Amino acid sequence: MRLRFAAVALIAAILCAGFMPAEGREPKISAAFSEIKSTAVGMAVVDGDTGELIFADNCDLKRPPASTTKICTAITVIENCSTLDLPMPIPCAAVGVEGSSLYLQKGEMLTVRDLLYGLMLQSGNDCAVALAIITGGSVDGFVKMMNETAKKAGAVNTHFVNPHGLHHDEHYTTARDLCAISYYAMKNELFREIVSSKRHRMPYGGRDYDRNFPNKNKMLFNYPGGNGIKTGYTKKAGRCLVSSATRDGKTYICAVLNCGNMWEESARLLDMAFSR
Repeated sequence: MRLRFAAVALIAAILCAGFMPAEGREPKISAAFSEIKSTAVGMAVVDGDTGELIFADNCDLKRPPASTTKICTAITVIENCSTLDLPMPIPCAAVGVEGSSLYLQKGEMLTVRDLLYGLMLQSGNDCAVALAIITGGSVDGFVKMMNETAKKAGAVNTHFVNPHGLHHDEHYTTARDLCAISYYAMKNELFREIVSSKRHRMPYGGRDYDRNFPNKNKMLFNYPGGNGIKTGYTKKAGRCLVSSATRDGKTYICAVLNCGNMWEESARLLDMAFSR
């Protein structure tokens, strides 16, 4: 009798532990939505107020995240840099970085806050390198901080090797982990302010005019209640999007990886979440 009781207790403890939304634990998937399918290779939708995973399709499949990496870059900078509004010289290593760029100039002076807008609205890979060096002393040092942030957010199948998301075989995450990192980041007021901004103006060193650029995230313009978060694309990652929307005080966060029709698919999944 004692052995039978102990066995039952052990099974119950294991099942309960599996549904704990704490760090390193797998959050519960709402049963009514566990069979939702997506055109994305990997997809997850979470409740933006509780972090509960409500939709899932291949949500733990490890995939290259492209520039959705910058979600973790941004929140790591915000949490670890105390000089957001002090103009800083752009490091030489940040000049001429491949891919999407703000065309930062050697010796140009910009604030960390402006660089964060360039990172998240225009997806500047040069901004990512500049922020990494300013915050972490080196890109490698900052990447260690990023991975610590990811773990703190509860991302257990994520490994970053750079701050911008350019392809590397050892740089990966999952749709579930991206939602976890985004849920964590969206608790920060400055992060929310940046990713919900439709346009930003900032100085352009050596010129008599400013940089003035829109947010590449079409969900802010085309989806009712859209308020974030980040796009991404490389040939190997495909089209990726982490989106967020709030209606009537309720928020949902959606991540789709390698999704050719990422705008329409994200809108469909968010609509389903709001219709619950």
